[in-house]
Amino acid sequence: MNYIEPVFRPPSEWKSYIFQVTNGCSWNQCTFCEMYTAPQKDFHFKTRERCQAELKLVANYPQKVSRIFLADGDAMTLSTRRLSQILEDIQTHLPWVNRVTSYCLPRNLKNKTVEELSQLKQLGLKMVYVGCESGDDEVLVKVNKGETFDTSLDALQKLKMAGIKSSVMILNGLGGKTLSNQHAINSARLMNAAQPEYLSTLVVSFPMGEERFRENFPEYQPLEQIELFQEMEWLLSELELKRTIFRSDHASNYLVLKGVLGQDKEMLLAKTRLAMSRPEVMHLRQEWQRGL
Repeated sequence: MNYIEPVFRPPSEWKSYIFQVTNGCSWNQCTFCEMYTAPQKDFHFKTRERCQAELKLVANYPQKVSRIFLADGDAMTLSTRRLSQILEDIQTHLPWVNRVTSYCLPRNLKNKTVEELSQLKQLGLKMVYVGCESGDDEVLVKVNKGETFDTSLDALQKLKMAGIKSSVMILNGLGGKTLSNQHAINSARLMNAAQPEYLSTLVVSFPMGEERFRENFPEYQPLEQIELFQEMEWLLSELELKRTIFRSDHASNYLVLKGVLGQDKEMLLAKTRLAMSRPEVMHLRQEWQRGL
C-alpha cells in the first residue's frame, strides 16, 4: 500500500479499508484545520492504475473488508466520471463491499447534479461526512471556510435528493466567546433546514497552536468548559430534527452525549444542563483523556 502519511478518518470508520484515492485537501485554507498542511500533503489524486493495483492487493487479503472509506480529506472533489470509475473498480475487485463513504466539502457538490450524485449512490457511495463546522456566515468568514449557510444547505439538500446519507459535523466553540450564541443558533437553523441523517459535534482544538487560526480571527477568545456546555444547550434547544442520530462523543468533547433527535431532545438537554449546574456529578472527560 502506498499511503502518504498522516492519514485521517472519521472515528466510525475504524473497521473500514482506508482507500487513499486523493492526497490532502483541495481547499486546505480553513484556519482551524492543520490536518493536511505538511509538505507531503499537497493535493493530488492517484491514477486509476495505481488505485486498481491497490484494490487487487486488498482483494487477496485473507480477511474480506466490507466497508471502504475514500481518503484523504477531499475525495469528493474528483469529477463524477473519476468517482464512478473508482466505485466501479471497487465493485470489480471487491464485490463483497457493501458500503463506501468519504469526507465531503459543500463546495465539492457545487457542479455535481442530483442525477450525478444518484449515479454515485447506485455505484455504492452510501454516505459522506460533511464538515459544515457552523451555520453562521460571520463565523465561516472568520475561519476562512469558504462556505456560507446557503452553500452548505444546497449541498446537503442535493445529497438528500440523491439518497446519499449525510453525517454533518459542527465545531463546538468555533466562534469563541463573542460569536458563541449566533454560532449555535444558526448552526441549528442549518440542521433544521437540512435534516441530516447524522449530526455530530466536536470541540474545536489546536494541537499545533492557534497562530494560524488567529491570523484571520485575532479577537478570538476560547470558551471555558461551562461555556462550551452553554453553547451546546443553545444548539440543542433550537434543533428541531425528526430522525437524526446525534453524537457528541468524540475524544475532544468533555461531555459525552448520544441520542436520536428529536425523540431524545429533552434527555440530552437535561444532561447538558446538569453538566452546567453540577459538573462534579457527571462523568466528564479529564484533560488528559481528550484529544483530536
